Amino acid sequence: MSRDTASFKSQRRSVLRGAAAAGLAGLALPASVLAQQDKIRIGHLTPLTGFLGALGEYAVMGAKMAAEEINASGGVLGKQIELMSEDSVNPQVAATKAQRMIERDNVAVLMGEINSASALTISQVAARNKKLFLSIGARSDALRGKDCNRYTFHVDIPVTVMVNTVGQALARDGMVRGKKIYAITSDYLFGQDLSAKAKRFFAANGGNVVADDLVPTDLTDFSPYMLKIRQARPDLISTNLGGNQVTNFVKQYSEFGLPYPVVGFNLNTADAWAAGEGNLGGIWPTVWHHDLNTPGSKAFTQAFIRKYNKLPENHAWIEYISLKILAQAINATKSTDTEKLIAYFESEAQFDILKARKAYFRSWDHQLMQEAYPFTVKAKGQAKDKFDFLKFGDPVPAANQPLEVLAPTKAENACTM
Repeated sequence: MSRDTASFKSQRRSVLRGAAAAGLAGLALPASVLAQQDKIRIGHLTPLTGFLGALGEYAVMGAKMAAEEINASGGVLGKQIELMSEDSVNPQVAATKAQRMIERDNVAVLMGEINSASALTISQVAARNKKLFLSIGARSDALRGKDCNRYTFHVDIPVTVMVNTVGQALARDGMVRGKKIYAITSDYLFGQDLSAKAKRFFAANGGNVVADDLVPTDLTDFSPYMLKIRQARPDLISTNLGGNQVTNFVKQYSEFGLPYPVVGFNLNTADAWAAGEGNLGGIWPTVWHHDLNTPGSKAFTQAFIRKYNKLPENHAWIEYISLKILAQAINATKSTDTEKLIAYFESEAQFDILKARKAYFRSWDHQLMQEAYPFTVKAKGQAKDKFDFLKFGDPVPAANQPLEVLAPTKAENACTM
């Protein structure tokens, strides 16, 4: 064998060994990493069981619909979105799943949640891992205040906006000053936060909160509290309840036939529908409603009905627009890099959220500034069907007011990043 031939064979063996090694290295890559090369994975956590489970089902439907629309139009940066939706269950499980999604599934972004306590633990995981968390349905002021961090952005309206939305109407109608108010509150982060802001509003406007009962989130029988309310004979009942507890309370309240008006600072449309006509009254806040008369909202509602054969609830809408917001940010920055996405959101870029006015994130507390709406209940006999008994009010702030007018100011907010 010639020296040249031996040299060629040796080089060939080296090349083959190198190719084999490269192939083995490729095979050794985790499946999640290989998948991430042609997909953008989004870790989506939301409650699908417990007292917020019905809302979480709408959240998954809205997020899934947005992902399918984005993918059908070519995806983001030429890649398909892979939405990984899981039941967050409770704060501890939510944190564990968030960590696993980051470490094992290599998600680009975390998003979702409705339970404020779970959102807090997810935001802490996001901060430790320097990963963006788009907190969609959690409303506690504390998340945007003392517990804020630079990796978390908040889409839903906060507690202060909810209280001010309803409070303006209560004060206007003479239902606060000089009145005795009986409050009932879900005993977890959101309910306690809502109660504190409501008490502050009542005190500032001359109301007197004579009781505030804390109730566990798994409570379904409110009859002992109905008896206490009857004995207290208040002028107004103020509810600071979450999820289906609102439904259970107003239905049982109607059965007891108590004469005192009920108002609430939190009510989702799915819970209002479940309460049924004749059981619900008063004034409530919402972030969105399917009757919103804008071209974008009408198109979304029609598309949702075609896909799911039901009306969209506010959590379906907010998850839908949240994924669209995220897609806009990724396209604009041409990246899923956390720091670039944070910088884009903090630039106060505007987003079409299917309302009359565009929205933007405040740079200093990462809260999405947007319109909210009060709603009441139509007079008996005016509803076209069981989903039509809510009367949707004009947006607040008004068109001639800044979007920030009802939100906590910098001086009122303990957020430092």
